[in-house]
Amino acid sequence: MNHTSRMTALLGELRRERNGAVADAMRLVGAPYGLNYGVSLPTLRRLARAEKPDYAFAKFLSLQDVRELRLAAYHIADPAGLTPGEFPFWASSIVNHELAEEIAFALLPRIGDFPALFRTWTAAGPWPLQYAALMAASRVVPPDSGWVDSAVEAVRRAAAAAETVPPDVAASEGGLVSAAPVFAVVAGTGPAASASPESGFSASATPSAACSVCTPAAALLVAQGAVALLAAVGSRNGESRQAVLRKAGSLGRLRAEDYVHEELAWRLEVQ
Repeated sequence: MNHTSRMTALLGELRRERNGAVADAMRLVGAPYGLNYGVSLPTLRRLARAEKPDYAFAKFLSLQDVRELRLAAYHIADPAGLTPGEFPFWASSIVNHELAEEIAFALLPRIGDFPALFRTWTAAGPWPLQYAALMAASRVVPPDSGWVDSAVEAVRRAAAAAETVPPDVAASEGGLVSAAPVFAVVAGTGPAASASPESGFSASATPSAACSVCTPAAALLVAQGAVALLAAVGSRNGESRQAVLRKAGSLGRLRAEDYVHEELAWRLEVQ
C-alpha cells in the first residue's frame, strides 16, 4: 500500500472520531489548521500507534495540512530516522503549541541525537521550537543537568522579547501567534531562506527575528517548558535542587521570569 492509500485509510478512521465542538474551541485559542476534525488526543494516539512505525510515511503525513495527520506523524515516525540532517524538516512542522507539545511527548525524547537538537533549538529560533525542546528534555530519563543554563537563558530571552510586542499582536489569537511565517523561511519556501542543517531554523531567524512572534503568552509557554525541565533536574537530589534554584534565581521579574520563580518555589519545596 502506498503512502496516499495508507493516509486515506487512516484519515477514514480519524474522521469517524470527529468532534466539531473541539475543533471550534481550538481555533479560538490559537491552534489553527487547514482541516481539523477535533479528534481527542487519547483517541488520536491510539489510532496512530496502531500503525507500523514508518519514518517516510510519517514525513508524508506531516506535510498534510490536517491536524490529526500532523499529530499522528509524531507517533508513527521511527526515532532512528530523526538525525541532525532531518532537524529542519521537523522544525518546519511545529507551528503552534499543540504540535510542540505532541512532538515533545511522542518523538523527541526517543531520538539518539536529542542533545544536539536541544542545544540548537533552545539557543535561538521560534518559540515553538524552544518550547518543544524544553518539554522533551523534561521527559528524558535522567535529564542532563547541563541543560539548566540553556533553559534559564531561553526564559530570559523570551521574557525580554515579549515586552517589545505591540499590544494588538499580543492580543491576537489568544496571544499565541502562529510561527508559520518564520517557518516558511526555515522550510525554504519564504524569502531569504537559508536553513541551517543542524539547528532547524534559518540563519535569518536570529533571536530578534524569532521573537517577533514571542508574545507574552508564548513567553509563558517557554517558561512552562523550562519549569518542567528545571523541576525534573532539581528533584533528583539536594545538590541538584540547590543548583537549579541558584541558576533560576538569576532571572529577573518580568512576567515569564516571575512564573519560573513561583513554580519552582513549590515544585522544589523541601518536604
